[in-house]
Amino acid sequence: MTETTKNSGEKLSVTPTKTLTLKRGGVEQGVVRQSFSHGRSKAVVVEKVKRRVAGPGEIKAEPAAAPDRGAAPKRAGAPAKATAAAAAPATAAPAIAPKSSGVVLRTLTEDERNARAHALADARQRETEERERAEEEARVRRSREEADRAERAAAEARKLNEEVRRKHDEETKRKADEVAKKRFGAETAVPAKPGARPALEADEDEAPRAARRGGSAAPRPAPAPKPTRGGGEKRRGRLTVVTALSADEVRERSVASFRRRVQRMTGHRDEPKEKIAREVTIPETITIQELANRMAERAVDVIRILMQQGHMAKITDTIDADTAQLIAEELGHTVRRVAESDVEEGMFDAADSPESLQPRAPVVTIMGHVDHGKTSLLDAIRSTEVAAGEAGGITQHIGAYQVTSPSGGRITFIDTPGHAAFTAMRARGARVTDIVVLVVAADDGVMPQTIEAIQHAKAAKVPIIVAINKIDKPDAKPERVRTELLQHEIQVESLGGDVLELEVSAKEKINLDKLLDTIALQSEVLELKANPNRPAEGTVIEARLDRGRGPVATVLVQRGTLKPGDIVVAGSEWGRVRALMSDTGHSVVAAGPSMPVEVLGFNGTPEAGDRLAVVDTEARAREIADYRDRQKREKMAARQTGMRGSLEQMMSQLKTSGRKEFPLVVKADVQGSIEAIIGALEKLSTDEVAARVIFAGAGGITESDITLAEASGAAVIGFNVRAHKEAREAAEQAGVEIRYYDIIYNLVDDVKKAMSGLLAPTLRETMLGNAAILEIFKVSKVGNVAGCRVTDGTVERGANVRLIRDNVVVHQGKLSQLKRFKDDAREVVAGQECGMAFENYQDMKVGDVIECYRVESVQRTL
Repeated sequence: MTETTKNSGEKLSVTPTKTLTLKRGGVEQGVVRQSFSHGRSKAVVVEKVKRRVAGPGEIKAEPAAAPDRGAAPKRAGAPAKATAAAAAPATAAPAIAPKSSGVVLRTLTEDERNARAHALADARQRETEERERAEEEARVRRSREEADRAERAAAEARKLNEEVRRKHDEETKRKADEVAKKRFGAETAVPAKPGARPALEADEDEAPRAARRGGSAAPRPAPAPKPTRGGGEKRRGRLTVVTALSADEVRERSVASFRRRVQRMTGHRDEPKEKIAREVTIPETITIQELANRMAERAVDVIRILMQQGHMAKITDTIDADTAQLIAEELGHTVRRVAESDVEEGMFDAADSPESLQPRAPVVTIMGHVDHGKTSLLDAIRSTEVAAGEAGGITQHIGAYQVTSPSGGRITFIDTPGHAAFTAMRARGARVTDIVVLVVAADDGVMPQTIEAIQHAKAAKVPIIVAINKIDKPDAKPERVRTELLQHEIQVESLGGDVLELEVSAKEKINLDKLLDTIALQSEVLELKANPNRPAEGTVIEARLDRGRGPVATVLVQRGTLKPGDIVVAGSEWGRVRALMSDTGHSVVAAGPSMPVEVLGFNGTPEAGDRLAVVDTEARAREIADYRDRQKREKMAARQTGMRGSLEQMMSQLKTSGRKEFPLVVKADVQGSIEAIIGALEKLSTDEVAARVIFAGAGGITESDITLAEASGAAVIGFNVRAHKEAREAAEQAGVEIRYYDIIYNLVDDVKKAMSGLLAPTLRETMLGNAAILEIFKVSKVGNVAGCRVTDGTVERGANVRLIRDNVVVHQGKLSQLKRFKDDAREVVAGQECGMAFENYQDMKVGDVIECYRVESVQRTL
């Protein structure tokens, strides 16, 4: 049963074996799969409606009076091809002539022809634009592919220059690429998928229905086949019906999809990057993380290399420079070794050109034994009275002065102490000097400190001028001095040697001018020169903390010129020079070579003997000072903790492990005095007791010193300084003792006495007498009592006794009771009988010998 509706032209078909369906006639459907980037695709349904063509028997006659009203043709049984309607010319307007009825169809009007022409022109124009756009995209794609090929060629050229160790990887990659190309070529050779449906079959019911209606059944055209994945150029541009149905082009795989496919086939291996060799700066110690960062390598690679060498390490562990260098070189980097001490490079001893050198004043150090007249001789030369101001009449400070010789030249003098405790001061004076004047008293001759001064001068390799002082005394013997000097390899000119010698008197000012002329002559022979037009270098002769001016350092400039405003570094202290003071107390604008000055402006008090240098910036000065301070702290910590060293050091530590310590807090006026005090106290130390200086510094005694002394149970010693008011009050409240000294002799003696009190006293036995046991008596509430006869000496109550049996000591204790005829006795003399009872001992036998003695405690001294 089939019925066609008149209004819509749709057929309602009822078939016993099929369900009731509503189908549209003359419509073809096709499915086109559209591909996108990253491997995505989408199925697009394309419908095409065929133009209806009038068939025989479907055209009805119309009245001639109404030619404009064309007959409404019914749906054709078989639609025509889509290109037939588009290719019909606009001039072919006459209708198709009927075969049976003879009725002529109406022709196309002018408007319809124009509309069709415009539509055809628009379609052609769109096709042209799409073609041009596709060509432009093809050109861009080709240029991109050429750039990619050029880049790949450059990468291949770089790969050829790689090291031998990467050849194995390159061979593996090449083989993998060949396998991938073979597989990919086999797949792209297939024109289409095997399971693709080439075309849609015509509906089986369409032909019989058209035959019954009297029409012809034309086959429906097949849609375009599904595109294959890969091969050919990829289509670009907008997807339209025309481009979708064109059968001459096939859609291809995207570039991103192709790259992902290659990666899957090669195992997702990234192309190795070009290795960059770097210059790695390696300090003395470095952590693994820092080393990896400097090499731009992974820390796990560094740890892997260490594990291969048998060293297990973490990322935060520290390795030495040698290990770090091996790792860096194994990874293909170059190494530049540096050390922390490199911050001091270029500070000292930079060479000067010979034409820039100019003559400078000589630096003369006066050395000799204590009380031989060194300071008095310098006072006579300078017309001052420095010796009168020294406590005890001995020099305890090192001083620097500058005088004018009779010839008009300048001479710089350095006065050193002669006491045995100031060895470091004398050595420091000998290091910075050009000439040593050895002062020997004509009445005393060569003394121990004289010999030490000769050794210092020889160690410094400086010429010696012997000044035989005190020739005005009646008992002066200059010839004895010359003879004694021969024992120490000092041969004066009068005895045929090359050492200049003079007989002088500081008190009577005899031959002082000759001494200055001799010094000037010796300096001319030495040809002393220096470059004043350069940054200054010098040595700290002495340093102290002034309450009003802050840290003050006495500096001897050796090279260059020191000016206010310069940034200086001395030891672990740095600062900017605020003022320069001469030895006479006047301010100077510049200090040239061989000139002693007092420098103000340091952040802290430098140590005597530190070398001073001018640096460019505060940053470098701070860096150098921090490095030196860190080195000083490490040395101090190592000394305090007693790090294990050689076998001898371990044995010495075992010896001193149980000794007592006498803690001290030392404050002095200058650094040189502190150095001398600490050296003298260290000499007092023994295996049983030692002086331990907890803190030593220059300046007055402050409240913080009292707090430190209270916490550590130490005594406070002030040498030529006094305590502040707050410090005195804090010491009274805390019960801390403060001792003041101005002579180093007294300080050392008092500390020696205090240290002697820490020594354990010596126990000494004094034999009193012996007694023989004649009988043993048992007394109630007392126990055994020995009846004895004193054979020699005396026996005292409360004395220590030993019980001897067969010449073997069986008991040692004290007498609890001593009786004579039932009365308590204080002592029993030889020949008398007595009764004795021991403390906590009852096993006495007849015939035993009792030895009685007294134990005395004797205090020891150092």
